Amino acid sequence: MNGEKARPGTTAQPLISLRERKKQLTYQAVSDAAIAMFLERGFDKVSVAEVAAAADISKPTLFRYFPAKEDLALHRFADHEDEAARVVAARPEGESPLDALRRHLLDGLERRDPVTGLCDAPEVLAFHRMLYGTPSLVARMYGYQSRSEAALARALGDGVRDRLAAGQIIAVQRILALENWRRIDAGESADEVYGDAVRAAELAFVQLRSGIEGDR
Repeated sequence: MNGEKARPGTTAQPLISLRERKKQLTYQAVSDAAIAMFLERGFDKVSVAEVAAAADISKPTLFRYFPAKEDLALHRFADHEDEAARVVAARPEGESPLDALRRHLLDGLERRDPVTGLCDAPEVLAFHRMLYGTPSLVARMYGYQSRSEAALARALGDGVRDRLAAGQIIAVQRILALENWRRIDAGESADEVYGDAVRAAELAFVQLRSGIEGDR
């Protein structure tokens, strides 16, 4: 950034210290090593001690980075926890929160963003199969989604109606992504699912708008 001003409709990103950058790199390296082991042998068959040894750190150090074993696999979702909130906060003047989130989702579908479920890359499919096939990971995911709701609610205004709206929006995103993944896991390609995924997203936002914005 080096003093560069943020463009209209965006938020300035703070400079990251060298220490914080090293910390982020360590998070990523340890998580990547753990996921590779989980995919090769199965989540339940790999111990935290084995991950720590593979990453060349002690077990207590690993737990300072990742409070639970499940977080080793779900670290890649951490960057998305406040994604909806960031989209709302950075939307151009005059654009409603729902319009900004709709635009962001459609862009993600077009890019085949793994978070949308519309991605048939083999490594992404393998990761999603591990995720949805491991009850403890599915349960841990709800914690991430709860924090996503809280962040979005704050971006919307943090009133009762804002918290209700945030819950509906995050639930819609989860359901759409899961439906996309289920079809791809059943053998369809991302390109084959894309048209239906867009139509489902459009329908979802029509329903959200009628419920959330209808009496405003």
